[in-house]
Amino acid sequence: MTAAEIAVSALVVLATICVVATTILQLRAPDALTRVNLLGPLVCIAFPLLVVAKLVYSWSTTGFDLNDFLRAVIAIAAVWIVGSVASFIMGRSVYGVTVVDKMPIANGR
Repeated sequence: MTAAEIAVSALVVLATICVVATTILQLRAPDALTRVNLLGPLVCIAFPLLVVAKLVYSWSTTGFDLNDFLRAVIAIAAVWIVGSVASFIMGRSVYGVTVVDKMPIANGR
């Protein structure tokens, strides 16, 4: 095995550990809000690790490709943004927080 294959294997194993840990913690979580918060490591750590592992493997076999690098950076940034917003939205919906005006409208104004 080459050094790149060892690095790829280590990254995939770390991602798998994150997935297994998240799954176990999901089963042990006491409520839905905690389950939503537990998705953070899966989305923000495990997925980028898999993307980086694929990138390292691709670089070791075919060499550096700017197209693959840019797509990986965009994919990781997008999953962080979407994961953050989705976690916030799911947390709000689970927690049942609603937006309420603090000042009531008086006299039709």
